[in-house]
Amino acid sequence: MDVLIRNERKNDYDQIRKINNLAFGQENEGIMIDALRETSDFNYLLSLVAEIKGKIVGHILFFPIKIKNKNEEYTVLSLAPMAVHPEYQNNGIGIKLVKKGLEIAKETGFDAVIVVGHPKYYPRFGFTPAKNWKIKLPFDVPDDVFLALELIENALKNISGTVDFPKEFFDAM
Repeated sequence: MDVLIRNERKNDYDQIRKINNLAFGQENEGIMIDALRETSDFNYLLSLVAEIKGKIVGHILFFPIKIKNKNEEYTVLSLAPMAVHPEYQNNGIGIKLVKKGLEIAKETGFDAVIVVGHPKYYPRFGFTPAKNWKIKLPFDVPDDVFLALELIENALKNISGTVDFPKEFFDAM
């Protein structure tokens, strides 16, 4: 299957929303993506689509978030959401989206990525439980679903704190 991974374009927005809605069985992710696009932190280089024969079949978004403690704050990327049209799932499209996204994340100067995601899926890319560092979420999830990846060795070594997601992550929920 010949899959093209590229940056999103304005005329892709409706298809991106539709794919996320289908993949997640709800509209929250599509609403969140639209809201994040309106923020100053949105970077179209970090919003990718998978295309087959001109048809968009997948999408991934990386978005800057803060990790804060009493004295400092750090910026890393959050991988969320990632969706593949149900008819195209289990064909390696998600893998291609994640790999290309991580490559671009590093190229654009980010040194770490977090994800709240499937514990059997994301470790193949090098993600490990975030508890290995001193990073927490502002809500409870099992340790094996809150994962982090250093794009640069030891990028998270001296970072501690709680993830501060932008309000748009919660507004759609």
